[in-house]
Amino acid sequence: MGYLDQEGYLYLTDRKAFMIISGGVNIYPQAIEDALITHPKVGDVAVFGVPDAEMGEAVKAVIEPAPGVEPTEDLAQELLTFARGRLAHYMAPRSIDFIAEMPRLPTGKLYKRLLRDTYWQSRESKI
Repeated sequence: MGYLDQEGYLYLTDRKAFMIISGGVNIYPQAIEDALITHPKVGDVAVFGVPDAEMGEAVKAVIEPAPGVEPTEDLAQELLTFARGRLAHYMAPRSIDFIAEMPRLPTGKLYKRLLRDTYWQSRESKI
């Protein structure tokens, strides 16, 4: 997914498969990840949609804390506040989970589907 600017330059924003549809709004995780990774207590981040009975999908952030940072509920609240101050309301994560280490393929690429599938495993339909 991407867009062209007024001068004709193409900007790639994210993969269509990663798009979150929440309440009929298309949300691209890359912009959220770009905001959260700037926080000094965040080592790595993955954002994706999780099941939500009312909205279809809700924005979920999974965070690998920076070295020496303890994953606590206070840290989750700090990061949610941080995100809300930098993103449109509908883009801000509704919740944050922590992980010790992000799953990566042998090439080093983040295995985001593995993270996402843990939240969708009990659902028949995947939006």
